[in-house]
Amino acid sequence: MKTPTVPQQRKYNTDGEPVRTASRRIVLPLNSDEYAAQMERAEDARAMIEKQRIAHPELFPAEMGDGYKLHGWTDASKKLDGRRFRRIRLQSGERIAYTVMPCDVLPYLTGTVSEVEKALFLKTFGVPNWALTYVFGRNDSYWYRLEQSWGRYNLVGTTVKDGAQIPTELLADEKHCKAHGEKWYIATTVANDCVLGAGVTTAADTDQLAAGYGVFKQEAQQLNPDYQPNSVNTDGWTATRNAWEQLFPTVTVILCFLHAFLKIRSRCKRLGDLYDQLKHQVWTIYRAADRDLFKLEVANLQQWALNHRHQLATTASDAIDKLCQRSDQFCLAFDHPHAYRTSNMLDRQMEPMARWLFNGRFFHGNRLAADLRIRGWALLHNYRPYCPRAKISESFHSPAHKLNGSLYRENWLENLLVSSSCQGFRHRHRK
Repeated sequence: MKTPTVPQQRKYNTDGEPVRTASRRIVLPLNSDEYAAQMERAEDARAMIEKQRIAHPELFPAEMGDGYKLHGWTDASKKLDGRRFRRIRLQSGERIAYTVMPCDVLPYLTGTVSEVEKALFLKTFGVPNWALTYVFGRNDSYWYRLEQSWGRYNLVGTTVKDGAQIPTELLADEKHCKAHGEKWYIATTVANDCVLGAGVTTAADTDQLAAGYGVFKQEAQQLNPDYQPNSVNTDGWTATRNAWEQLFPTVTVILCFLHAFLKIRSRCKRLGDLYDQLKHQVWTIYRAADRDLFKLEVANLQQWALNHRHQLATTASDAIDKLCQRSDQFCLAFDHPHAYRTSNMLDRQMEPMARWLFNGRFFHGNRLAADLRIRGWALLHNYRPYCPRAKISESFHSPAHKLNGSLYRENWLENLLVSSSCQGFRHRHRK
């Protein structure tokens, strides 16, 4: 009588957090045909691994420098027509074994790049799962799980690759979303056109936001233990400011000037010529060349508002006064000339995020599933190619290419798979 298979139980640590092992998958910039030709003979396999390790050390575990040996093959895959893949074992430390993979095979052998690339490209735009099933086959659950699976990778490490290139000038804000009739928030960190952090929280207080943004800190310091950002641009929400100062005590929190203008615009845009004068005054302040000129232009705006107070509504006057009272916070940007003074770059990432959330009807599962989904979207978004008509596509293939300057493969999904080499993510299930 055959013994029934006991399902594997998920392990939890003492804090009730699910334990995930680090990624044991080394992905080489070789397709399956190139991989088969180079990996069949042991001496050829070792030569190719050494060649790639010298050319791209970031794709391999650091302990490989202490030596390794070939460790046989994986079992023949039932999913992929009996394919087998080389394994290696490190000689130092815990003598961990890794699987060496080509760049056109998905993790867990769930498919190949040629089968899913176009579907995942459409998925980043929010195309629903049933539409992908109609066009590409499989089933709705397959596409849901495939997108979610990308959330298991280190978002910073996969996107940036080099710890010295992690941006030190950041933008941060919370994207409001819905789940189970409640309001949830996505603590989003952005820099250089890439989403580098996306953590789901159920509240927008300091502790929850610190946990949400803390995932970015955790991943950034895994790549560079000494990483500290210089500045972060926020919209002025007190809890956001407190969360960043709690995570990085030396960071300078810069207030977004655009948000201050938008509050004025919403209260004054029906004033006709008077609004045009006010708009000119506000953006003259923004374009001030130094701190003294900035303060002078703020004083000019205060005087202008005083002269026209009888024509301005109380709410409009309050918005102008609030901008002027925060002049010291806006002036902090002059201490960081490369810092972001407005949230324009963050808004450019949140617009496609909003469309993706709306088309997917936001979140339906638990928070762990929501975390994985939004992280998966962010990673695909970072590597999705630019529109061919965009000027930037003449110089860069994708936002990740623009950030780190490296391009392993022309195909965007193969490039992402290579970049995900050894980039496991230890997820913290926040309570």
